Amino acid sequence: MKSSISKFFLIACLLVGWANASAQMIKTPTPKRPKGQTDVLSLATAPLPTVRVAFIGLGMRGPGHLESVINIPGVEVVAVCDMLEKNTKSANERLVKAGFPKALEFFGDENAWRKVTALPNVDLVYISTDWKTHAKMGVQAMKDGKHVAIEVPAAMTMEEIWDLINTSEKTRKHCMQLENCVYDFFELTTLNMAQQGVFGDILHAEGAYIHNLEPFWGDYWNNWRLDYNVKHRGDIYATHGMGPACQALNIHRGDKMNYLVSMDTKAVSIPAFIKEKTGKELKDFKNGDHTMTMIKTEKGKTIQIQHDVASPRPYSRMYQLTGTKGFANKYPSEGYALDSKEISADLKPNHENFSAHSFVPADVKKALMEKYKHPIAVGLEEKAKKVGGHGGMDFILNYRLIYCLQNGLPLDMDVYDLAEWSCLAPLTELSLEKGSVPVEIPDFTRGGWNKLKGLEFAK
Repeated sequence: MKSSISKFFLIACLLVGWANASAQMIKTPTPKRPKGQTDVLSLATAPLPTVRVAFIGLGMRGPGHLESVINIPGVEVVAVCDMLEKNTKSANERLVKAGFPKALEFFGDENAWRKVTALPNVDLVYISTDWKTHAKMGVQAMKDGKHVAIEVPAAMTMEEIWDLINTSEKTRKHCMQLENCVYDFFELTTLNMAQQGVFGDILHAEGAYIHNLEPFWGDYWNNWRLDYNVKHRGDIYATHGMGPACQALNIHRGDKMNYLVSMDTKAVSIPAFIKEKTGKELKDFKNGDHTMTMIKTEKGKTIQIQHDVASPRPYSRMYQLTGTKGFANKYPSEGYALDSKEISADLKPNHENFSAHSFVPADVKKALMEKYKHPIAVGLEEKAKKVGGHGGMDFILNYRLIYCLQNGLPLDMDVYDLAEWSCLAPLTELSLEKGSVPVEIPDFTRGGWNKLKGLEFAK
């Protein structure tokens, strides 16, 4: 009898807890789609045999994109823009050295970028400025008739996210976030394996941005990135982890994210660093040393994302996929673990000691990566590694963007990817400020999340 009462009491407590958790979930409003607009899922625009490009922001990321672009046939660089004159001059020097004519230069004035987006002879604008200016520049560029490619994260607030979505839908212009990590060779190969069912039903994905930035804070113009950590809590730089995880789980291509819960540690390391460097003690420093976020999807999958730019941990994007038939892991060492029944005869030359509870041997891993090398990488890997940029993934990112525009194809990443991967900045802050309560993640497609059946790379 006591046992029955105890079980009943436990079930009642669980139900009450579930009801309370549901009642506490913060609802996130989804604005109604403006009249006359439709979604831009699989958006394809008129082919641009020659893509005329302008660059806004040439401090840290912009020069890398410029280097990629000048190694892609069928591109003209029309304009370069930065707050600092020396950065525009340096960009033009690189253009001339590569055999290109000088581009128009814009600099000095905080509003110089407006002259760039207004240029009539530009098709695509790259935006590589500080985070807080990304969205407004992207919105204006689309209104001025340009496709836009925006550095990560492309938006920092929900209002900015919806502005980018609505403007892309209204203007029918591409709005892509420059998330390079989805083009890492391991991520591309693993995605191909996932799409071919090697891991079975993928139930859980992990990603992160763990990168001690203490040696680099002074590299950011006007300390804008450090300043953002001072003033904001949450995972403010989630896209490197989110991108590969969401692609593997087909987010808005058959599944969608429903809600998140975020937790963080207290802030210790960065305030101590600031005090050491400046003597200033910041008692109201916002961002914790470590932030972790859990996400639940409509189809019952989970995602874990971490952010840590303060601790001395080795660099890691984590990137793990857990499926019913296999597991993929990138950091700290790359490896695959597969159900022994799933390994074909041509991939198991020596399996006497194989166990599904450990990584496959090095020779098997190599064979797997050769067999499932992503078609994009097959044709681009050699040149990508030669041109460089984070091991070559920057070049593939830019090549794919230009290639799709030249051929009138849908881009690999759309404005809804941008929204889903960037929304962690405002939504994790909301969860944390309310005591780590669940926060609803909007369906940014406004009903189209199940229209597409899996991620496809246009050929």
